[in-house]
Amino acid sequence: MKKLAIGVWSVLMVVSFAAAALAQAGPRGTSNVQIEGKTVSVEYGRPSLRGRTTDDMLGKLPAGGFWRMGSNNSTTFKTDVDLAFGDVTVPAGEYSIWMQRQEDNSWKLVFNKQHGQWGTQHDPSQDFASVPLKTSQPAKSVETVTLTLRKAGNGGTLTVQWGTLEAVASFQPK
Repeated sequence: MKKLAIGVWSVLMVVSFAAAALAQAGPRGTSNVQIEGKTVSVEYGRPSLRGRTTDDMLGKLPAGGFWRMGSNNSTTFKTDVDLAFGDVTVPAGEYSIWMQRQEDNSWKLVFNKQHGQWGTQHDPSQDFASVPLKTSQPAKSVETVTLTLRKAGNGGTLTVQWGTLEAVASFQPK
């Protein structure tokens, strides 16, 4: 009977710790758009500012540093069609995407061949493309990281919003 009680108690403790860990993981977000009948999607963690500022969260990132564009696991970008981001071609496939701070405090969108890794485990040797992002300030501060894919002409846009940061990349089917 004693062994049964210890076993039940052990299982309850494991379940409690697992539930607590999942509760702290934070929500995941998704966005998708259809381009030429094919899907382009993004899946990401959604941290909130909770009284902090974007500068508190991203301001300490050095030039050349990478942000996973969310929380927890890396942000996953999937496209069923080859896309052109300006002169840069991103073949159909699944990637992690990152924002990289530049010397002049501008940002680049970086495509990495790996995906699904923990968000801070960025391997620059797996980067294969980067494109400049157009940044601006949104009309109002955005509390929770929001990535949005939208149709624009025969292509689309990827918009990243958090606090007073808004960064946009435009793409066309290739």
